[in-house]
Amino acid sequence: MELTLEVVNLQVSDLDRAKRFYTEGCGFRADLDQEVAPGVRIIQLTPPGSRCSVALAAGLPAAPGMPKPAPGTSHGLQLCSTDITATREALAAGGVDVSAVMHLGESGWAEGKGGEWNSFLFFADPDGNSWTVQEAPAPLSER
Repeated sequence: MELTLEVVNLQVSDLDRAKRFYTEGCGFRADLDQEVAPGVRIIQLTPPGSRCSVALAAGLPAAPGMPKPAPGTSHGLQLCSTDITATREALAAGGVDVSAVMHLGESGWAEGKGGEWNSFLFFADPDGNSWTVQEAPAPLSER
């Protein structure tokens, strides 16, 4: 069996505001924005360089047997970048309230870059869905 993670659903309270945040603030590409059924609008956005997208939806009923999460309840979403400093600068330039670059040290989180795989930054969307960006030593295609 082979499975690929290709879409992560995010619950947001305002589709247009979230679309602006992710496209204008974070540089995600808008792949889809359409009404797929009467009263059901889906927006699919892809981070630059990623093969996995995020989907935002309004009017979509919960999947059978699944609860419908509330806006802002997705946490621990993680992106990787080979240049965390440039990524932080790009996010801040897009108006995203992004943390300083941090690393995990002996006494917890500390400001500044750490060693390989130990440099991070953090931000949240307008609904509170939270993201981590981790610096990777090489592009995914080379790991």
